Amino acid sequence: MAKKLKEKAKKVAYISVPSQIINSLSSSSLQSLLHSPKKSSSSRKNSFIIAPLLRNSKLWCLALFFFGLVGMLINLTHPLLLPFSTTRPCTNDLPQQQQQIGFGSENISGEGVSVSISSSSSSNVSSFWEQPDGLGYRPCLGLTREYQRATESMLKERSKKYLLVVVAGGMNQQRNQIVDAVVIARILGATLVVPILQVNVIWGDESEFSDIFDLEHFKAVLANDVRVVSSLPSTHIMTRPVEEKRTPLHASPQWIRSRYLKRLNREGVLLLRGLDSRLSKDLPSDLQKLRCKVAFHALRFAPTIMGLGNKMADRMSSKGPYIALHLRMEKDVWVRTGCLPGLSPEYDEMISSERTRRPELLTARSNMTSHERKLAGLCPLNAMEVARLLKALGAPKGARIFWAGGDPLGGLEALDPITKEFPYLFNKHDLALPGELEPYEKKASFMAAIDVIVAERSDVFMPSHGGNMGHAIQGHRAYAGHKKYITPNKRHMLPYFLDDSLPEAEFNRIIKELHSESLGQPELRSSKAGRDVTKYPIPECMCNHTSSHSTV
Repeated sequence: MAKKLKEKAKKVAYISVPSQIINSLSSSSLQSLLHSPKKSSSSRKNSFIIAPLLRNSKLWCLALFFFGLVGMLINLTHPLLLPFSTTRPCTNDLPQQQQQIGFGSENISGEGVSVSISSSSSSNVSSFWEQPDGLGYRPCLGLTREYQRATESMLKERSKKYLLVVVAGGMNQQRNQIVDAVVIARILGATLVVPILQVNVIWGDESEFSDIFDLEHFKAVLANDVRVVSSLPSTHIMTRPVEEKRTPLHASPQWIRSRYLKRLNREGVLLLRGLDSRLSKDLPSDLQKLRCKVAFHALRFAPTIMGLGNKMADRMSSKGPYIALHLRMEKDVWVRTGCLPGLSPEYDEMISSERTRRPELLTARSNMTSHERKLAGLCPLNAMEVARLLKALGAPKGARIFWAGGDPLGGLEALDPITKEFPYLFNKHDLALPGELEPYEKKASFMAAIDVIVAERSDVFMPSHGGNMGHAIQGHRAYAGHKKYITPNKRHMLPYFLDDSLPEAEFNRIIKELHSESLGQPELRSSKAGRDVTKYPIPECMCNHTSSHSTV
């Protein structure tokens, strides 16, 4: 018993004191709490009344019981001490004071003072947060002597060949194309003009390269690989560029040179569009390393984005480890994948009708039914499946979760199955201070970059479906030392999701076993043809031999 009491004494609670209460106390009244004044005659009179009460043990116990009961009721009902509502995954419509919960000691609302003190239960770190064994792999971008000699020659003679590129799609898709644009410029020995970000027809985002990425950093990191300029020189402004729209998928460096080099030497300017997957995934070692250098070092977000993204990541991590989810539950995702959201018959009918009306939106395998697609692992996980998977893998109920992605079909209520199991669910709008995101609401690339930063800094990341963001984060987490990345084994696990007779303990055991090798462990790119080195950076960009380590 004495041991238990000592353990209880070590526990410390979380307290939150509204600033209005603190502000209402004058300095003199605060002093009065610290220094007892001399007793007045009236206080001595009162002591004659109170003293008999203190000597009466029954009355004393009754008073303690009464005050204890009142305190317990306050704890149960006070809004500052309630967890986030399980009926609304986001906190935009909650009282501002309630939104403070979970952000540590940072006073994000400006309305109160929150004091966070750890409890003894937090010392028992769940195995869920354990990171995979990185097997000692570290970045190693050492270049061959041949590549270095070519660089020296290239820097001596100022190239008069310029490569213009227009990159399209969402921000993560544009990042992939920028990586390949740098490599193509190197293959052709051309100077790269800062890539033009095509205005996105869906979001209407007119951001330029320097709005999203740190341009000077980009130039500096690549100074010994490719010359980058902000615009064409005056000698080439009137030149009509050779425009190429028919670059085949997975073109080799040899094809690039034979197709473009002669015309580029003659005309001086080459314009390329639609670079997505146009350059081969299998390149010589030096060019693969250049890809990694661009993706993991040169393409850094602009300072404004980095500052805001890191603030939000700090707010998520202020109470300890957190999970990041990329939820692919938008209407267009359900239409393009040929899958049904399963929210209700009305929503299923909406998606089916849209797909029938616009069959060109379906990405592949039009001969398969929605159910066949799901069993083949080609569909995004819905909220119920995400929650069951995380729970089976051992995610604590109190785990803090950041979710990235567009508005889910069915609104925020579509996320209810997640918040029922994991009530501490946030997105960037929940984390932002009032007005903090307002200037960027119509800048989809800016908002996507914030998602990427918070997701990259998470302790555990899981996408509900494949995509450019998930692939980019997988590569970054591998390059950072193989931080935990859960790849849902959809094709093998879904039959167990559909088996209602399976006991929960057995279900959890099977799910853990299916994912024992899908938690972000080192994986060789060469083990499967056609893999992207920026998603699987081993062995070209990472090695586990200390003698081979190098940094950029």
